[in-house]
Amino acid sequence: MNNERRKSINTLINLIDDARSQLEAIKDEEQEAYDNLPEGLQQAERGQASEQAISCLEDAISSLEDAVSSLEEAAQ
Repeated sequence: MNNERRKSINTLINLIDDARSQLEAIKDEEQEAYDNLPEGLQQAERGQASEQAISCLEDAISSLEDAVSSLEEAAQ
């Protein structure tokens, strides 16, 4: 791989890292909101929706981490 393509990949890695950081912040906010719900509401529909959102965000973060790893490997 030439240096121009490596540079493009590194730019993409930085963009993905920024997106991952933003998603982690959103997930942390959602987790804090869930944790601050009374126990009864945590078990209600609202709490379950929050748990589902947290799980989806964790999956997205993991996928972005996998993408970065693959891109780093490709750029070697």
